[in-house]
Amino acid sequence: MAGIDQLVSRVMAGLVAVIIGFTSSVALIYQVVIVLGGTPELVASWILMLGLVMGSTSIILSYYYKVPILIAWSTTGAALLISTADGYNLNEAVGAFMLCALLVFLSGVTGWFEKVMNRIPSELACAMLAGVLVTFGIDVFNFMNELPLMIGLMVLVYCIGKRYFARFTMLSVLITGVLLAWNMGHIDTSNLQWQASSFAYIAPSFNFQAFISISIPLYIVTMTSQNLPGIAVLKAHNYKAPISASLNVTGFINLVTAPFGTYSINLAAITAAICMSEDADKNPDKRYWASIAGGVFYIIMALCAATLVAVVASLPQALILALAGIALFGTIASSLQQALHSSQYSEAAIITFLVTASDLTLWSVGSACWGIIAGVLTLFIIRKG
Repeated sequence: MAGIDQLVSRVMAGLVAVIIGFTSSVALIYQVVIVLGGTPELVASWILMLGLVMGSTSIILSYYYKVPILIAWSTTGAALLISTADGYNLNEAVGAFMLCALLVFLSGVTGWFEKVMNRIPSELACAMLAGVLVTFGIDVFNFMNELPLMIGLMVLVYCIGKRYFARFTMLSVLITGVLLAWNMGHIDTSNLQWQASSFAYIAPSFNFQAFISISIPLYIVTMTSQNLPGIAVLKAHNYKAPISASLNVTGFINLVTAPFGTYSINLAAITAAICMSEDADKNPDKRYWASIAGGVFYIIMALCAATLVAVVASLPQALILALAGIALFGTIASSLQQALHSSQYSEAAIITFLVTASDLTLWSVGSACWGIIAGVLTLFIIRKG
């Protein structure tokens, strides 16, 4: 019976991670395609390829390294592309995606990114992770302004579940949220129907201006706002992160599949944290099965891409983001605890946390990168003093 409970916990962690990862940013990918002159059918094609790529790489890396490694599309990269890709066509954008992937691959081959990450204290990595995730936790209660009954009952079910049926807590929260949203009339399925997705090849066109305007900013955002927090998640949970190998794999596969819609893939952070929590498995050495389950659900998601695009449009955004925040309560708490447990790093850690949690963005570089830089500078100044 214990074995079945563990299996359910791993599967549910992977399922929740994929649901949150998909629903929280699919609207951004939709907008990117439209900005570039694409169609809704092309959106489904991109998600088909992205899902297959993310699923297969998550399964392979997690099983090979026995570490919960979840690969995701770049959410911040999609947000960036909505503004930077305006004025370029699909062919030029795909060429820029390929060049960005090449830069990621070279970062892994040379090993420079891993060397930098290995010199950052784990306390600062935990503080940065907490700063990235805390907004999701706060948003749970912000959304109570919009849907107080639904969100309030989801939080209540979470608290009760943690005490009485810990392994099924997030499943219970998910079911509660969906049933309440359905009963309150917030889900409209009248126009839903099964649709098959197909691959669409877009020939790349290499443009120096697109390289400057799209490739370089996308590379910076992917490395600093996605891969950096992804590595921090692994370090915060005491896993040895195969940094260079992950960059090699994601960079190379991204390079090959970019003409089919893989604009940018990277190490997941927020959704990966769900697969690394105690809710996924009490044994940290077995949590990689949750990421493998997530990879399987990514592939299923890909095969149902066209229909899922329509399903997501029917769900209230507050439900999805609240589910994400609730799933991350435990990770936020443990990250803050690890970040502040040593007085030697407390000032640097709290500055890292505050800067990361802010909306600071300079030269297209997000707050996660500036948080680490601020923490390292603080640590350097204090130690010198």
